[in-house]
Amino acid sequence: MRIVIESSDRIGISQEILAVFAQQAWNLKAVEITSCFTYLYLEYDGLSLAQIKRCLAHVAGVISVELINLLPSEQRANHLQALLDKMPEPIIDVDSQGLILAMNKASHKLMPPATGVKPDFMATDYLGKPINTYIEQISSAMLTNTATSQAITIQGKAYILDISPVLSNSATNSTANKGKEVNGSVLLLRSMNTVGRQISLMQSHQEHSFDNIIGQSKSIRLIKAQGERFAALDLPVLISGETGTGKELIARALHQASSRAKAPFLAINCSALPEHLLESELFGYESGAFTGAQKGGKPGLVELAEGGCLFLDEIAEMSPYLQAKLLRFLQDLTYRRVGGTKELIANIRIISATHQNLAKLISQKTFREDLYYRLNVLSIELPPLRDRIADMSLLANLFIDNAAKQVSHSQPSKRAKPKLTASALALLQSFAWPGNIRQLQNVLFSVVALSNGGDICVEELLPVLTKHAGHSHAGNREQGGKLAMEDVKDWSSAQADFEAKLLGHFYPLFPTTRKLAERLKVSHNKIAMKLRQHDIR
Repeated sequence: MRIVIESSDRIGISQEILAVFAQQAWNLKAVEITSCFTYLYLEYDGLSLAQIKRCLAHVAGVISVELINLLPSEQRANHLQALLDKMPEPIIDVDSQGLILAMNKASHKLMPPATGVKPDFMATDYLGKPINTYIEQISSAMLTNTATSQAITIQGKAYILDISPVLSNSATNSTANKGKEVNGSVLLLRSMNTVGRQISLMQSHQEHSFDNIIGQSKSIRLIKAQGERFAALDLPVLISGETGTGKELIARALHQASSRAKAPFLAINCSALPEHLLESELFGYESGAFTGAQKGGKPGLVELAEGGCLFLDEIAEMSPYLQAKLLRFLQDLTYRRVGGTKELIANIRIISATHQNLAKLISQKTFREDLYYRLNVLSIELPPLRDRIADMSLLANLFIDNAAKQVSHSQPSKRAKPKLTASALALLQSFAWPGNIRQLQNVLFSVVALSNGGDICVEELLPVLTKHAGHSHAGNREQGGKLAMEDVKDWSSAQADFEAKLLGHFYPLFPTTRKLAERLKVSHNKIAMKLRQHDIR
């Protein structure tokens, strides 16, 4: 029986109430007292509420006596347990000696059945028992006054263990924690799949699907249809195309349309890291594998992408050693962490991408032919922007709209979205775009940021395009500025080389013979003849 006694706020009234229960020899299992309220848990058969009221009638200040279902502490504990049970990650609370104080339902799957405990056990079956009895990797030595994280394996499954100390005066600063008494620790175990999904969300917050790929040209419609078919096939995909054509966008769309969509999508640029770092990033490492290795080891992207997709960008930049290791992994999807001896099995899909000609690299013996066939089970080749001119208007308007929104935040006066004139669009369509869609986006952002408002015309667009064309031909300018004597065979060949570079530089900006002739102050017939001579289209 649980009751609550409401009383006036009088000094000593709680003692008088408890004295009545002592006189009657009623067994009290729990007592909680707050201002004006006394909560009691009685263990006494045959006791009635009316009998209690009669015994308390002579205590001055008692207002009411009512039955309740739970004491306040029990109610709080039930709400806290319900909250913990809603969390998908295992959470275990232990004291300073490593004895289990509380645990949620998700942690049950980590525990082997205790002796004499039924399969449908409850958390109370493990309370008060040492945590390392059930999870050997967790010892009392880990329960320090400093928050730590490390990788552990439980029943063959990898987890990230986060240990948060519970200190005597709730200090949280690591410096302030020194010398503080540790009352216990909260253990949070996150599966690699959970960690991978979190990293995947951090890499990209946008929704990626084939519907979000801008373009109505024949080549793009073909790629979308091809990609949707490939998404249903759980096989490696190799995406090729020039830089800036949107290879990662296609890879994310493939993942989003596949049965692995709810699992992590993790990406890594193979040219961005040295060989040894790339290996540990891909496959992880064990504790002490090398100098500076994190205590407890670290999972790699292969492990974190469990159930999902791993995107290897710039795969052609991978060293021969890592090519061999990746080939071994692709044969049966088994691997070992760096410095480890345990064989692990991955459940992931590999999507790779490159802007280089792999067939040429194979002939030059810089890329493994057997790895190429492992990666190139399904292939998608993205067209450069110059081959999908029909999409220029859609892409340009989208980038102008996005740029206008960003500029309007910092420059409220530029609220109106600028429009692209027909002549400016024609100029964009005539440009070579060596940087493809990424270059188009950068050019239009620069134009919008520099614009004084109104429509975007050729006069505003041309200076930015000229600058970008200059960057694209920087090597030509350097060679022209510092002429290498050994490259000059004779007068006519040097003149022809100069003409080819000059026309190649200006023709994308002045895409008709008359415009180019006006710019270079020669006849348009001469320009037409020179374009044919140097095979410039």
